[in-house]
Amino acid sequence: MGFLIKLAGKKLKDIEVYLKTAVNFIVKGKVISFPTDSVYGIGGDPQNLEVINRIYDIKFRDRSKGLLLLVSDYEEATRIAEFNDIARKLAFKYWPGQLTMILKKKEPCIIPPEATAFQNTIGLRVPENEIILRMLHLLKEQGHFGGIIGTSANYSGEPPSISGEEVTKKILSPIDFIVDGGKSKSKLPTTIVDCTSQKIKFLRIGEISEEEIIEYLSE
Repeated sequence: MGFLIKLAGKKLKDIEVYLKTAVNFIVKGKVISFPTDSVYGIGGDPQNLEVINRIYDIKFRDRSKGLLLLVSDYEEATRIAEFNDIARKLAFKYWPGQLTMILKKKEPCIIPPEATAFQNTIGLRVPENEIILRMLHLLKEQGHFGGIIGTSANYSGEPPSISGEEVTKKILSPIDFIVDGGKSKSKLPTTIVDCTSQKIKFLRIGEISEEEIIEYLSE
């Protein structure tokens, strides 16, 4: 196990130094774990092929399944993905938040094809959790791409972790830096919507219901 930093209950301004340390680990090509809006994630630099391969190995993940990315904001998302009118409308409503969108990749793309299992689509979300969101903004402020791989912290097919402590018990492979923000507020996963065409497709229903999204789009 790498470094485990407990930050639960502390104000964002008081933990900035630890978040900058975590960002330095990302920039150096390390793998970290962090809280998200629901469960805990593991991730790292999505432009680093060594990091991508290591995360696949840590999770024992099928390499035919792409990895989702967390990004700092809509602007950063547009650097790597194409947004149609529906996707743009959903982003303005639900980002930051618990909606993951599958979008067409921009070509050429700064993200290696291995991260998306050589598919022409990519899954993106702007997280609401203030810890990981601040880290993404720090990356962007430092001149790096404001995004990281954001896959769940568990072996493929097993239940996700809901705290930093649980990550250390469930993931036996070494993770370089674990940001423990306390137990997850929600065990529900994010809702995943395919927005690659003008007719959206629901791939997973989580915190945001299908009915809510359809009603919003019909307004």
